[in-house]
Amino acid sequence: MNHCEDNRRHPGASNPIDERSSKGELSLVQAERECRQIATRHYENFVVASVFLPRAMRQPFFNVYAFCRHADDLADCSPSRAIATERLLNWRGQLADCFAGEATHPIFVALRAMIEPFTLSRKPFDDLISAFLQDQKKTRYETFDELLEYCRRSADPVGRIVLRLADSDQNENLVLSDSISTGLQLANHWQDLARDFASGRIYLPREDAEKYGIDLERLDESSQENAVRELIHYECDRGEQFLRQGLPLAARVPRWLANDIRLFVHGGLATIEQIRKINYDVMRIRPTVSRWRQFSLMTAALLGRLD
Repeated sequence: MNHCEDNRRHPGASNPIDERSSKGELSLVQAERECRQIATRHYENFVVASVFLPRAMRQPFFNVYAFCRHADDLADCSPSRAIATERLLNWRGQLADCFAGEATHPIFVALRAMIEPFTLSRKPFDDLISAFLQDQKKTRYETFDELLEYCRRSADPVGRIVLRLADSDQNENLVLSDSISTGLQLANHWQDLARDFASGRIYLPREDAEKYGIDLERLDESSQENAVRELIHYECDRGEQFLRQGLPLAARVPRWLANDIRLFVHGGLATIEQIRKINYDVMRIRPTVSRWRQFSLMTAALLGRLD
């Protein structure tokens, strides 16, 4: 079950958030409550990691998560790509209004209150929306560099926003954060290869597929099974390299954020580990990190045992 199927507030359906925002400006308390509810409805690393945050930082993280989740839902849960595009463009317009000082939607009311205290930039939020818009029209990638450019907008902005919240967005840290975010995105792509293929999207670069003699349009055919496994092996090794290259970031940020960074990296590595355990057969089996494994990673992080 994907998050669309498990989302009780689908974009376009009767949405209490949207209904309330159309009736007038919400108070900041109400808006932040809505963001908190969005975040706590989803069991994901972004939210699980919030247990390591100082209390004062949890709400800002929930606000950012709510923005990302809502944009993701607009992209993936809309009835058609045309409708998704229309909704995302509207979301981009509301983002512009937010940074211009005008916000009515609860998520933007909450974000608006963060702009000055954290000196937030509009660009990473805009980059995320541009990646979601790209997903509506671009379904194939010719080269790995082309895929990395997509990751630069679909994944890296989240890490950059987090570093800004921690006042740790120096250039060296941004490079390390981008490496982690890209590695996580790549691990997610290979984990969800079959799902994406079923929906008409293929993130495997065509140049890589050709090296292994793979026809991407017949990715699910048994005649290509061994070659696809070999390619996923190769891509997982590259994803792991990105994750490990970024891990030194944990030693360069405030202590309250270091455990989160280690948890994100090791969560990505655990996903790649699960892909390897199924012998890279991601077209037939979707690898998942068990709740027990997630709990053990959190415990290790709490005890300072994640390197």
